[in-house]
Amino acid sequence: MSFATDEYQSKNDPDLHNILLRVISNLPSSGTFDDGEFSWLPFRRDIDFISRNSLDRVRQICTRPAARAALVGLGGVGKSQIAIEYAYLVQDESPTTWVFWVHADTRATFEEGYRKIVQVTKMDGWDNPKADVLQLVQSWLCDESNGRWVMIVDNADDSNVLFPPFDEAEVAGASNPDQAAEPLSDFLPQSPNGSILITSRSRDVARRLTGRGDRLVEVKPMDSREALALLQKKLSNANEHNATELLKALDYMPLAITQAAAHIEQRAPRMTISRYIDEIHRNDHDRARLLARDVGDNRRDGRASNSIIATLQVSFEHIRRGMPTAARLLSLMRHSHADKLFLNWMSLDGREFEMHRLVQFSIKKWLEVYNELEEWKEAYITLMDDNDPVGRYKNWAVCQALFPHARAVVACQPAGGRAVEAWASVLFKAAWYAYEMGKYKEAEEMSQGALEAREAALGAEHPDTLASMNNLATGKCKEAENMDRKVLEAREKTLGREHPSTLMSMNNLALVLQEQGKYEQTEGMNGQALEGWEKVLGKEHPDTLMSMNNLATVLKEQGKYQEAEKMNRQALEMRKKVLGEEHPDTLRSLNNLALVLQEQGKYKQAEEMNRQVLEGWEKVLGKEHPDTLRSVYNLAYLLHQLQQYKDASPLYQRACAGLQEKLGLDHPITQGCMSNYSLLQRQWTP
Repeated sequence: MSFATDEYQSKNDPDLHNILLRVISNLPSSGTFDDGEFSWLPFRRDIDFISRNSLDRVRQICTRPAARAALVGLGGVGKSQIAIEYAYLVQDESPTTWVFWVHADTRATFEEGYRKIVQVTKMDGWDNPKADVLQLVQSWLCDESNGRWVMIVDNADDSNVLFPPFDEAEVAGASNPDQAAEPLSDFLPQSPNGSILITSRSRDVARRLTGRGDRLVEVKPMDSREALALLQKKLSNANEHNATELLKALDYMPLAITQAAAHIEQRAPRMTISRYIDEIHRNDHDRARLLARDVGDNRRDGRASNSIIATLQVSFEHIRRGMPTAARLLSLMRHSHADKLFLNWMSLDGREFEMHRLVQFSIKKWLEVYNELEEWKEAYITLMDDNDPVGRYKNWAVCQALFPHARAVVACQPAGGRAVEAWASVLFKAAWYAYEMGKYKEAEEMSQGALEAREAALGAEHPDTLASMNNLATGKCKEAENMDRKVLEAREKTLGREHPSTLMSMNNLALVLQEQGKYEQTEGMNGQALEGWEKVLGKEHPDTLMSMNNLATVLKEQGKYQEAEKMNRQALEMRKKVLGEEHPDTLRSLNNLALVLQEQGKYKQAEEMNRQVLEGWEKVLGKEHPDTLRSVYNLAYLLHQLQQYKDASPLYQRACAGLQEKLGLDHPITQGCMSNYSLLQRQWTP
């Protein structure tokens, strides 16, 4: 066989030269290069692969000479699957390009990958058992005459495997032999005829291997469209309606989706998507059982688990070893709200970090294994207690940011110790804010939890316990009067009659009595409280003004309109001065003055004030807050009285619908609104 006619071309075309060498060496050849003879890929091509933007980005980077790119992301997001597809695309587009796959999770697997390269290429020295395979492959890859090549370095997560220790002392003291050996990164050549694609959980490792940050391609969970397409490929009966909730529960993680689909398919028809969703939401035990299943996948490294829980825990273990501070932060974040953790209250410049729910759950199970869950639960609760303020108006911005995390604390009740007090404190403050926001049911549940915990930990007469009891009574529960009387008696006994907390209890009891129509008792109690506030805190203190407002309200209820108007105007002017015109308490005074003017037939003034109150509530509380809806009802009723039916009707509609949702159909205010709206409909036909 002669190749004289191709001598010039073979010297100038490395791909052709490589073909000729293989023929001369009597290596098997079918005449085509589609059957992988120029490749060693340990995985079959995924016929269910869903194309993603990160694949296009890798191809763009790897077109450059001596290119290096890295797919970076959590375990289970599909980094290796993207790399597999890229490898097959290279093989499709350039059949004479060598494609190699090297596992880099340990030094042993890396060396095994290089040994495969030696065997596949039959390079000089390939049959020498004493040959240094790392050096042999490096030299071969650097030789441009061997043709073009692409190498996938998969699972390059551990810096100790790939890079040398920082100093000689570390080498001498290394407990892991990988740490003291020659760094594997030295055997990844930067040759103009080759490119390297890395997959890694570690951004730091990937950055060091590629040399530049712009060569890192972040792989995130799929978007909803990609996730649905993947599930529908795995399960032919997965329609969009029944798949959406499942994909959301799995955080759009490709491995979790594949795992769930395999589990459902293997157990069909008994197991369905709906049943899987029910089981994954049932409790932690069932969720862990499903997510820990290893369903098997021959497109993944056989040493790697196909369980999403195990895969994510490997990611966490890498972080714990390499960045212990970051691992501590993740342990803390595990207890936060599922979607985001706001760290502006941890002096980190208000940055926002996101943690997927599956990651949270995986870290929880990991912490349980190492008996650290309770420790980090207590740390999170203490941190929340230190930073979450009470729900006063001035704190609303912070309360709003932290409220989702306060909700998460509800499910984190500690086993005992001082952390129980911190847990109850968080619930107490969150309940305060919830009540201010019109979330009455949630406020009552949180207040109940705080009260029970404080009674058990501190005793029934401790000031904090009494504060929780007072908070719960504010939620207008059925036992409010008895509870308020109990708190008042206890505070009078332990704190004295003129203590601000005692006066607040007197105020709260008066409000409950007023709700029951016991106006004479209410007026006397309000007058006593007002006198106490003025003496202890002064005439301009917000609590004094609150008491003045309450007394004015009960005067109006008894038909003492002139006295009520005078006191309401006084409270309004003082609140404008002390609190500002948009403060909720100022708006309440304005609302009460409008009502007393309306009772006196001063409709024009009352309408103007009602509109001003409504505008203020919508701005401060939003359009769906119960106080806003009450204001809508008040304005509708006033316009109804003025026979402005056309203007009153849509306001009634809005108020009735909103109050039914927020307060319930049986609430007196809802009932009153619906009754008056029915009357208007009988009086007027559009």
